[in-house]
Formats: sequence, structure tokens, C-alpha cells
Amino acid sequence: MKLNKTARLPLLAAWLLASTALGMPAMAANPLVIPDVDELSGPGAVSGTNWRDGTILAMEEINAKGGILGRPLEIHHMDTQSNAGVARAQFQKALDDTPYVVLGPIYSGSVKVSMGLAEKAEIPMIVGGEAADLTQAGNKYIFRTSFGQQFSMPKIANYIHDGLKAKTVAVMWVNNDFGKGGHDSILKELAKRDIKVVADVSTEQGQVDFAADVVKVKAANADAVFVYSNEEEDARFIKEARKQGLTTPMIGETTLLSQKVIELAGDAANGVQGHVGLTVDAPVPAIAEFRDKFQKRFNYLPDHNGIKGYTAVYLIKYVTEKIGKFDSKAFAATLHGLTLNPAQYPGMLMEASWDGNGDIDRASFLAEVIDGKQKIVKTLPKLGK
Repeated sequence: MKLNKTARLPLLAAWLLASTALGMPAMAANPLVIPDVDELSGPGAVSGTNWRDGTILAMEEINAKGGILGRPLEIHHMDTQSNAGVARAQFQKALDDTPYVVLGPIYSGSVKVSMGLAEKAEIPMIVGGEAADLTQAGNKYIFRTSFGQQFSMPKIANYIHDGLKAKTVAVMWVNNDFGKGGHDSILKELAKRDIKVVADVSTEQGQVDFAADVVKVKAANADAVFVYSNEEEDARFIKEARKQGLTTPMIGETTLLSQKVIELAGDAANGVQGHVGLTVDAPVPAIAEFRDKFQKRFNYLPDHNGIKGYTAVYLIKYVTEKIGKFDSKAFAATLHGLTLNPAQYPGMLMEASWDGNGDIDRASFLAEVIDGKQKIVKTLPKLGK
């Protein structure tokens, strides 16, 4: 029997009511769209593409298991071109659609110009930036996927003091928001340990020739060299340092020991040491499994940014399931003070905690590049434990 339009309306209403009663939301098929404002071209493309592909892998896994609260996840990637001005414009464009959460940016300068927009809109942003001051301004809508420099630099300074027994250090850093924050943080931590900085060498983002900078570092005759720049610049500095015969230990943070730096620097990377907040070479079975899945899916080995993008998407899933709804303010309030362990929340890969500023705390590692591979030499506990 064919029903006319008027007769069909009560049946449709009855179906909607029954669906709701059974816990089947009528709009369950509507995708949850999350914008990802990311460095997909320009100097940050290595970091950005790793992050992007990590988010894609997590999205595919989550959707294969029913999405988030029954809604399939869609991530829309927006290129910042590694430019803070473009990043701000893209972030504002993302906010125009009133998203639930925003992923990115990664570059600290791009985060800095975007975070006020997120705060005003009361939309959480999950970022890759590491500059110390990003989480010090009382913004309740910014959350990190990696250590802020105020968390990582004490660990590096401890290693320089206790592990290398260094009394003097030359510091080579990139003159952008990321580099400035790291520079200021490491100088403060070195001073606390009575380690003298005998050379303070500023370089530029995108710099190609490091010959003069290496000459300055060599002339300082320091016990160690602290290197803090972006992937391509790190690799160029390392190669030039080896070319000029610099044998002083080179110490850095996660980026210096990343897979991309090792690939670009080749044999010159051997002997580089430092602290890594995240690495696919960590002696953690869940991370090893992630690495293998990522490589199979995208045909290259991920770096720490791949892990950050992957765990950022799972963070959205787990926090949303905790609050049981898509509420941006509730999301931010719930994430402050939250700890997620991989036994209960496997997509996090490692236990992680967020404090009232949105800073993350978790275990990390000391590493050295040996025979072209990053080798973990020690696991360091969470600072809060």
C-alpha cells in the first residue's frame, strides 16, 4: 500500500522517537568535521606532512570502529605555508564554521598568532608548538601534543651537566618563535647548573650556508654544542660541522634526532645525542606497532610529528566519549588535569597528563644516533611523578 505524504509524516516521527529511545541518534551519519591547520608547504612541510598523515591514520582507524559517538570523522587539512600570517587567516577560516575542536598549527609562531582566536571563540586547539610561552598566558583553550620547552629543557640541561660533565656550551639556535623560546629556556637551565655559555649563535629559518656559524662554534672551544633548529637546518649544520672537523659532542632536543634529520645528514648524524620527547624508536610496543602501521600506509618512516598527529585525533575521541557529547567548553574543562593511560586508551600509545595550562607530561627518552639509527639509551620518567 502506497502512503501519501501526510500519512508518512507520523511514521517518520515515530521512527525518530524510537531511534532516540534506542540510543541511535537520528543524525548519526552526519560527519564530525575537524579542521587541521597545518604546515603542508614551506620550511615546515616535513613536520606538517608527518602530522597530517598521523591524523589520517587515526581517523581511518576510528571510523573503521564506528567513529566518535556514532559519527564518522572527517579531517579537513588547511595549509599554513609555514607562514604565521597565512596560518592566522586559515585558522580564522576554520573558526568561521564553528568547529568542535581544531588541530594545529605546529610552528610556534603560527600557534601564537592563532591562539587568541581560539580563546575568543572558546574552541579548543590541539597544537604541536613547543615554545614555552604558548601556555603561560592563561588561555584555557590551548593543549599541547608535545613537551613545552619548560618541560624538555631541564632534562637536556641535566644530561649536559650530569651525563657529559660539561662546564661550557656553545648554543646554535634558529631565530624564530620556536628557536627563541628554546634559546631562552636552555640558557636559564644551564645557568642554574653553573654551565657557561661561551658562544651564542643565532641562525635564520631556511638558512642554507652554515660555514660561518660552525667557525664561531669551533672557535669557542666548548665542551658541548647545543643545536636547536628545524629539521633541514639541523641537517645542514651537522654536515657543515663534520666537514670542518668539529668533534665536540652535539646535543639537542627531539627535532635534532628526528628521522628526517638522520636521512638528510647521512653519516654526519652519527654521534648526535639528546633528549627526545617522542620517537618511533622508543622501546614501547604500542609505538612500534604505530610505526609499522604508518610505514605500511604511507610508505615512509614517521617522525615524532606523526605520533603527535595520531595521538591528537585519539585525544579528541577519548575526551568526547568521556563527556558524552560534542561540547567545546566541556572538552576544554575535562582535558585540564586529565590523565589517559594506554591500557584503557590504547590510541594514546603512552600515558599522558595535561595540567591546568594545557601542558603535557609523559615519559621521555635520552638517545644517540648510531650507525644511522636513533638508539634509545635511557627512559626518563614523567616530571610529575
